[in-house]
Amino acid sequence: MTLDPETIRLLVASEHGDPFSVLGPHRDGAGTLRVRALVPGARAVDAVGLDGGDVARPLRAIDPGGLWEVAIPAAPGPAHPDRPYRLRVTWPDGNQQELEDAYRFPSTLSGYDLHLLGEGTHYRVFDKLGAHPARLHEVDGVIFSVWAPNARRVSVVGDWNRWDGRRHPMRFHPGTGLWELFVPGVPADALYKFEVLPRSGGPPLLKTDPLAFAFEPTTPRTASMVTRLDSYGWRDEAWLASRRDRHGMGSPMSIYEVHLGSWRQRPGEGDARFLDYRDLGAQLGEYASGMGFTHVELMPVMEHPFYGSWGYQTIGCYAPTRRYGSPHGFMAMVDELHQRGVGVILDWVPAHFPRDPHGLVYFDGTHLYEHEDPRLRELPEWGTRVFNFGRNEVANFLIGNALFWLERYHADGLRVDAVASMLYLDYARPAGEWRPNAHGGRENLDAIAFLKRLNEVVYANHPDVLMVAEESTAWPAVSRPTYVGGLGFGMKWNMGWMNDILDYMRHDPVHRKYRHNQLTFGLLYAWSENFVLPLSHDEVVYGKGSLVAKMPGDEWQRFANLRLLFAFMWAYPGKKLLFMGGELGQTDEWYHEKSLDWHLIETGPYHRGVQTLVADLNRAYRAIGALHELDAEPGGFRWMDCSDADQGVVAFARFGRGAGDTVVCVCNFTPVPRLAYRVGVPRPGDYAEVVNTDAAVYGGSNLGNGGGVAAEAVPWHGQAHSVLLTVPPLGALLLRARDA
Repeated sequence: MTLDPETIRLLVASEHGDPFSVLGPHRDGAGTLRVRALVPGARAVDAVGLDGGDVARPLRAIDPGGLWEVAIPAAPGPAHPDRPYRLRVTWPDGNQQELEDAYRFPSTLSGYDLHLLGEGTHYRVFDKLGAHPARLHEVDGVIFSVWAPNARRVSVVGDWNRWDGRRHPMRFHPGTGLWELFVPGVPADALYKFEVLPRSGGPPLLKTDPLAFAFEPTTPRTASMVTRLDSYGWRDEAWLASRRDRHGMGSPMSIYEVHLGSWRQRPGEGDARFLDYRDLGAQLGEYASGMGFTHVELMPVMEHPFYGSWGYQTIGCYAPTRRYGSPHGFMAMVDELHQRGVGVILDWVPAHFPRDPHGLVYFDGTHLYEHEDPRLRELPEWGTRVFNFGRNEVANFLIGNALFWLERYHADGLRVDAVASMLYLDYARPAGEWRPNAHGGRENLDAIAFLKRLNEVVYANHPDVLMVAEESTAWPAVSRPTYVGGLGFGMKWNMGWMNDILDYMRHDPVHRKYRHNQLTFGLLYAWSENFVLPLSHDEVVYGKGSLVAKMPGDEWQRFANLRLLFAFMWAYPGKKLLFMGGELGQTDEWYHEKSLDWHLIETGPYHRGVQTLVADLNRAYRAIGALHELDAEPGGFRWMDCSDADQGVVAFARFGRGAGDTVVCVCNFTPVPRLAYRVGVPRPGDYAEVVNTDAAVYGGSNLGNGGGVAAEAVPWHGQAHSVLLTVPPLGALLLRARDA
């Protein structure tokens, strides 16, 4: 069958939407076998093996643009379309290259895969889309697949085909919008992109693979890289087996938030200053475990072109950034942390994506991943695009991404960034520049449905992981199951507590009595959610100053205030999160370009004292059930006294599940020592002073109670017994019942 001129023109112009209908082996109605190949720039092309052995049949050029064909009349001989053959290409310089013909291989997507991908319920989408090394019919190569339903043509381009979009146009699956091609001979570390020809016209778009597992190791990191993820030998079985017990609401959880590029650096410039993943695993694992943290939370490690975005403007949703090493290196880091008893939570950004032209934006010549309506599409605050959560394939892409990090990289949980920006249609948008929902409200119904579905799928597959929402409003039931109307997260950041306590602490103690309610208000809603208490990176950037710099007074008072803040936080109901550097009393606010100021712990008692205190607080918090077992239950907390605003003192008790497991916390938020200060206690007996933030080892004045006190049968604060204390200035005491 002779090709019509229009078909030839479309093929040569690389505009044909169904290359498999023309290229490769085909038999016509008369039984003639025709093999066609598109090899632009070739001087000659032969088909080797059609007749068996190494017999070569020359193809004739049927168009100067590089379309070649050989026709073999019907005969009882051995030639048939299923026989393996290779293309021997002679280039103008006389060099020859023998290639497998990508168009003789069948589709690798089953009908079931296509069905699930089409309806957006193929949650292991990463097993099918992207680039996957494979062996088909005894031939090694890579299967490439991408979703681009509105493209006129999609080609895969890379080093192996001279980045020429005419060489490997892909097979289209109507009804699903998927394009797919097995390309023989592509090496396991090849760089590639997708060349997308928009249906609306215009020049081709050169796009990064949305499901790329890795990116090129050097800047500009816009090319995807073929990578195998299945060859790493994990050694964290013991950690994974214990994870369910570690992640219950009655378990201690003290999280160290880390930006990998600036936690610790080596001498050098550019990427050379960064520790690689394996070094980070060893050094961060030793430090975090030694400090008593149960988890690290990594600011986004997904590939991002702009280092200054801290990872929150992600291009490679499925790829750990190459700044610090390879995907296997990242696996090794997680593995090392797990073996040291430290969990790994990843910051994850499903709310929005950047507008880099090689990324998701306008992916197939249409607003595919983002909304078409600019009132829904743009997030002005960050200059980014909002995912179209109501599109099944987009929701599938994101849910699959969550499962990917949990399964392929053994992440222990995801902290979902910017949830408030997803929930509200008017988030950071001026009046008149947002579109109400179908009921006239400001709630983003598609995003709400997506978040519920996300959490249902994640917890159904991995009930022992953590899903944590960074949600900054009073949206109800964020950390409640979807079957009772919640969003389904396991925990939520307590932004209200964080704002209240930092605002309270920044005021001079003489004025704090007028703001006493900021210490106590959080207990009115403390059990409405499963809370994490965050002192995160957001509080120490953009001119806000470091934690210690927020504190009033001279140097001694600033560090005493910081120690007091940490003790109050560790005794307060809720899991703990502290951004790196806070435990050092870092004086400068965080800057992503430089390392933490590790030298500070050698400069005097204050910085080293804060570090020692945080480690001691973590040890006490993990060892004493009263400080964590009933975090999410009102029965785990009782005020002893919350009304002494004039003297700036609060006292409360924490209770564990064990009989008598009791800790009393007394905090003095003024620089005046409170001598012979009586505090009611919930039970008789002796109380050990397990933490005194004014101890000399922490840099304090060493005012305290000689290691403990005995309760007296003196009713006080509504209790039958009380203790008489020396409460140090700007200090906190944690007193534990000795027989607990």
